[in-house]
Amino acid sequence: MLPIITEDISSEVFSEAFQDVQNWRKNMVKYLKEENPEVNTAILEVAKYDESIDLKAVALGAYLSYRLLEVATENDNLGISEE
Repeated sequence: MLPIITEDISSEVFSEAFQDVQNWRKNMVKYLKEENPEVNTAILEVAKYDESIDLKAVALGAYLSYRLLEVATENDNLGISEE
């Protein structure tokens, strides 16, 4: 089961990403190449699949989703509950 992504988690990740979107995305590429190269490859392959879509926008959405799930999972593992 996937962890719950709360408003606090969303706010945290969005503020992290949107300070400098291009730099954040580039850092996520580097991070995922080390942390989970299969996911990074899948993101890039999907983004390249259709030439009519914006590769960077697709990748940004996927990296944001990954990071949201990662932070939510970390919070679950630490027993942090916002109920």
